[in-house]
Amino acid sequence: MDDLLSEKEQIEQFRSWWSAYGAYVIGGIVIGAGLLFGINYYQNAKLQAQLNASTAYEALLVQVDDGDLDAAEMTANEIATLYSETSYDGQSGLAMARLYMDKNRDMDAADALKAVIDGNANVEIKHVARLRMARIYLYQDKAQEVVDMLSTQDTGAFAAAYGEILGDAYAALGRVAEAEDAYQKILMDTSSQGTVDQQLVQWKVLDLPPVQVAEPESLSTVEASENEASETEPGSEEVE
Repeated sequence: MDDLLSEKEQIEQFRSWWSAYGAYVIGGIVIGAGLLFGINYYQNAKLQAQLNASTAYEALLVQVDDGDLDAAEMTANEIATLYSETSYDGQSGLAMARLYMDKNRDMDAADALKAVIDGNANVEIKHVARLRMARIYLYQDKAQEVVDMLSTQDTGAFAAAYGEILGDAYAALGRVAEAEDAYQKILMDTSSQGTVDQQLVQWKVLDLPPVQVAEPESLSTVEASENEASETEPGSEEVE
């Protein structure tokens, strides 16, 4: 009898507890299920976006290889609009810059690369875009822009590639000593062998003009200057 009463009491206690807190329990279950569903939906949507972006990017590469500028621009705009958060957005910018250069539209190529640099691409893709943009600047005889853009960058694994283009820019500006210094750093860096053509860099060093060193004035030149100065001093002329 005591056990039965005890069981009834437990049931009544549970009913009281459920009456007070049951809504919260159900709400927690609903919220948890909603969060789980939302996370799964987001992951699936993100995966689907990557797949769609990959398909669009493959189509873009075919259009670039075919030189079909109109179709390539449409596909690149689609990737930039719908899949800007994927890695394919930056890669499509690099592909479009290549196509624009093939079409002799270097300004459009520079704009495409600038969009990659300013966009959501990863660090490596931005380094590649910056280096290609520097080559376009050299093509446009804008060597100072190359120096301004590259000399302050944290280059990391791209140090040798940056150094070579900086050397080219310094050479174009007639800053021979700085060009040679940039090239020599590459030649002395054993890790640069896989990223740049060291033989080509060596030829660039040999092709540099000699550094012009200001020669001190000779003694005869100094004496002549002093004599000339003394002859022109006030009161030094003979009175007739």
